[in-house]
Amino acid sequence: MNIKVGREAVAEASKTLSNWGRWGKDDQIGTLNHITPENIVDAAKLVRTGKVFALGLPLDANGPQNGLFGGRFNPIHQMLATGTDALAGRQDWNNLRYADDTIMLCVQGATHWDALGHIFYEDKAYNGFDAKLIDARGLGVLGIEHSKDKMVGRGVLLDIPRMRGLDWLPDGYGISNDELDQCAKQQNVEIRPGDFVIVRTGHMERCISEGQWGGYAGGDAPGVKFENCYWCQDKKIAAICTDTWGVEVRPNETTGPDQPNQPWHWVVIPAMGLCMGEMFFLKDLAADCAEDGVYEFFFCGAPLIIPGGTGSPLNPQAIK
Repeated sequence: MNIKVGREAVAEASKTLSNWGRWGKDDQIGTLNHITPENIVDAAKLVRTGKVFALGLPLDANGPQNGLFGGRFNPIHQMLATGTDALAGRQDWNNLRYADDTIMLCVQGATHWDALGHIFYEDKAYNGFDAKLIDARGLGVLGIEHSKDKMVGRGVLLDIPRMRGLDWLPDGYGISNDELDQCAKQQNVEIRPGDFVIVRTGHMERCISEGQWGGYAGGDAPGVKFENCYWCQDKKIAAICTDTWGVEVRPNETTGPDQPNQPWHWVVIPAMGLCMGEMFFLKDLAADCAEDGVYEFFFCGAPLIIPGGTGSPLNPQAIK
């Protein structure tokens, strides 16, 4: 597809690809409706070796946030009670020696899901819900809690840099729909309705290899092109996930003043209700898939139940 990306393209895609009312006027889970019980049963049959791959980043001070976007910060971990407290006799009053702690974090600061109330198109959120329903008390609609038992099914990895013979894709590399299809064909894997499609760019691995996050969380990055919103709708996938901060290519394909920032987001969340996962750690899974040639697996990525949350941190699992 050859799309001139701007406000007109966003408006056209939002109208053409809208899923408002598709699953009822009160629907709050969007494309997760594509997952059927049969899909989950079939996905469970993909577990053959018992190998488990954790796809989440550590929740610590060494994370990717450096202030480039929205004041997000890396997790802050603090101890409430320690072994040194116990040895100093500070816990003897309780007749129990223990360790305890707390963590403060941004729900979208590391590996996470975006909730469907995360992005608005003009004054509306997904399924026509008014943006005013999302206020300082949290998301009155479309919060992450609605997907608490929905993030499970068949996962498929599309390893774009490995197909290209690269360790990772360069910043600003836009992945086309044809390239996604070519990758699936080369890996001998089919994209099916209800799938969790995980796209590897190698961007996270580059940052880890270089020992610095740089502009990872808000700067330039490889990612899918704007046209991908049509691909996701056509394939009827449940969710799309990547190893990048924002899934879509940066710099964005928009040009000129007053153009949408993150235009793909403008369509896929508020118009389509497409679920997306960001900052997935894919190195180990990708290496194993390349070794055994199996790019499908049982996927489980349950979010934390955060009522009114704009997203949720998680440690998703790929099981082969």
